[in-house]
Amino acid sequence: MASSGNFAVWNPLANTTAGISYSGSVYSKGNTRFRGNTGGTATTQLTHGLSSGKWYIEIYIDGNPAGGFPMIGIVANGINSSVLQHTSNASALTITSDLQTVNGTKRVFGSTSSTSYGSGFSDGDICQMAIDIDNGKIWWGKNNTWFASGNPAGGSNAGDTFTGGTEMMVFVGSYSGSAYSICNAGQDSSFSGNKTSGSANAQDGMGFGNFFYAPPSSGDTKFLALCSANLPISDDIDPAQTDTDYPSKQFNTVLYTGTGSAQSIDAGLQADFVWAKNRGSQSHRLADSTRGSAVLFSDSDVAEDTTAGISFDSDGFNWTNTDGSNANDSSANYVAWCWKANGGTTANNTTGGTNSVTQANTKSGFSIITYTGFSGSSGSSTVGHSLTKAPEFIIHKSRTRSSGWWCQHTGLTNAGYFIDLSGTAGQNNLSGYGTMNAPTTSVFTINGVDGVGGESANYVSYAWHSVSGFSRFGSFQGNADNDGIFCYLGFKPSFIFIKNIDASQHWVSHDSARETFNPMDTPIDLDGSYAEYTSSARAIDITSNGFKCRTSDGEINANQTYIYGAWASTPYRYNNSF
Repeated sequence: MASSGNFAVWNPLANTTAGISYSGSVYSKGNTRFRGNTGGTATTQLTHGLSSGKWYIEIYIDGNPAGGFPMIGIVANGINSSVLQHTSNASALTITSDLQTVNGTKRVFGSTSSTSYGSGFSDGDICQMAIDIDNGKIWWGKNNTWFASGNPAGGSNAGDTFTGGTEMMVFVGSYSGSAYSICNAGQDSSFSGNKTSGSANAQDGMGFGNFFYAPPSSGDTKFLALCSANLPISDDIDPAQTDTDYPSKQFNTVLYTGTGSAQSIDAGLQADFVWAKNRGSQSHRLADSTRGSAVLFSDSDVAEDTTAGISFDSDGFNWTNTDGSNANDSSANYVAWCWKANGGTTANNTTGGTNSVTQANTKSGFSIITYTGFSGSSGSSTVGHSLTKAPEFIIHKSRTRSSGWWCQHTGLTNAGYFIDLSGTAGQNNLSGYGTMNAPTTSVFTINGVDGVGGESANYVSYAWHSVSGFSRFGSFQGNADNDGIFCYLGFKPSFIFIKNIDASQHWVSHDSARETFNPMDTPIDLDGSYAEYTSSARAIDITSNGFKCRTSDGEINANQTYIYGAWASTPYRYNNSF
């Protein structure tokens, strides 16, 4: 039988509560056992996020429930999940669906009040949860009886519903006077020796797990164990499905030393988009195989420089001259973040109102798009991007005019808001230059902003969407605490950027090539030409399934809203550690 990989456990990096010491929370038994802290309710969540499929979990009540706790349920991943992490106020829990074990009540999505449901729990009871992400349903049960005649296998009488396809995290909330919660995601039907009888060794429909009760199953409907082998991953980048397109062949970070003369850089992939930075003081250089021997500077609004002398090949890129516009100064140390597109082969796209030339890598969700904007400084049009899903992060830049690096991102307020990569300012509503609509599976909207679509200028756009196991774009609410927010990605990130959208702060980036151990505290700011620097105020931890902020600084974790983008080194499905 194939390896089940890691089973989900309670995540100590996600244990947060507003205004209360974290030290009182107790994790034990290999992080399968949790109880909240002294002085108020603390929450934690499982290490595995649920983005699709059907899932089953058991939680053993170890001790006497008290005051409505432990409270067991699900919360949407992303900004809502981070709000839950640092909030003890019950009114903030409207974004959760949860069961209050002591008295048999539940609170559903969109409500601040509880309603009667099922029956209360006692010491030694097993709480069961079945979660159908695709159809947006959750069921609770006790000791092998589903409440309210629930039938997970048949899809009927769910305890609550939510928007199908929403990625969820299983969470528990408790405090020092309530019972412990021991999770069994399939790793131990004895709950650390607390149970010795029952339907032990029950497995899921994939043959994984060791449950006390059999997971719901009927025909092709199978609720699965929360183990890494069951986690979804795109076949296009799954190392088990492909020899050539796994994550490190789609994105890679390479370090090199400049020579001051022609030099070939082995990036380990077809580097169609190269973002190079002198680790000392020098501007960022951005080049791609669509535009050819030309660079743009993310820390400057100037037009592209066509004298840089760069070419692209199947295993990297080449600096072909000694011009000062390149990133190859003698003896200087460089980092280059490299993305594969389509090997330099472009295609005409006439789908939108404005024709474009695209170089798309649909497997990794990345496309390079060039087009000519409309005349004037107001109005709207659409541009085809040649991806199969709607882009979540788009960088726009005029090639022929001095202009901002205006970015669209799924974490901004709405499609009318942009944020400038070449500066520190927060998000800016620029819909006055023309109506903006959210990107679709075929096009994105441009308006008259200089740098996006106006003035008959030539433009380049870089567009990405999330790919399961490889990339993710999202947002989080900071908690202004040195024990900061944990963001679940579903993979170990190789490169990540974070940007405050509420205040004037830098675009902070980290990568695992330059920073080889936690905490990562040597960022490069994407909006500045200055050198990499060491700062505990920018520190994060990289984990096998996401990242955690290790500072209260406004750059990455004030009580404000942040957007991020991350690309993988290893999908969580194939990682052997947390």
